[in-house]
Amino acid sequence: MRQAACVAGAWAASGALPVVVAGEVQRHPRSLLVDSHGSPWSARQLGKDEAFLFNYPYTVSPVFLLAFAHEVKPADLVTEDKQRYAAPAGVGPNKTIVAFSAICAHKLMYPTAAISFIGLRSGGRGEPPLVIHCCGDNSRYDPAQGARVIDGPAPQPLAAVLLEWEPGSDHLYAVGTRGGERFDAFFEKYAAKLEVETGSGRPKPSGPAVVVQPAASYSKQWRSCRA
Repeated sequence: MRQAACVAGAWAASGALPVVVAGEVQRHPRSLLVDSHGSPWSARQLGKDEAFLFNYPYTVSPVFLLAFAHEVKPADLVTEDKQRYAAPAGVGPNKTIVAFSAICAHKLMYPTAAISFIGLRSGGRGEPPLVIHCCGDNSRYDPAQGARVIDGPAPQPLAAVLLEWEPGSDHLYAVGTRGGERFDAFFEKYAAKLEVETGSGRPKPSGPAVVVQPAASYSKQWRSCRA
């Protein structure tokens, strides 16, 4: 783990990101999920079918954290580069908890403190019960099926964020990613904007703990959109 942290630090210092093969697990430093007071976030705290967010594997790259009312099975998916990979199954006491990058795979829209054009909503006719919907380009993803694309121009699913659950403590950890990461394009596109908003437009690893927030706390305004 120390070696992984050192490698991540070197990437951050150089401004370069690693080349990732989609089917492989891309390990990042293990981060404990905590609340705004720094207390470990319990898996049982997650409201069902409700969006929570945290930043991982970098301090400015947002992630959707979701708990379903049913077990989430692994899903076989394909990236834009035609690489097959398995989106992970749910974790937690009932295997219902999953996490995905909140950076849209098409226009790279993402939740900010002021506003978000990508978020979770109830599915409409012909859609799954819950949908991650990007209002910027009308891309829609099914979070119960590895965030696969169900409609719109997105060329691939949202990258999965790998979680670990400790049964004894009920704590959750983010430990890596799998699938088509868009972090390189994200930092290239938004470097100047991130510099103004956060003080750095470079990829800085999240660290040993990341704060989980309800969607309403993460962004002041969530745009609602339909097809």
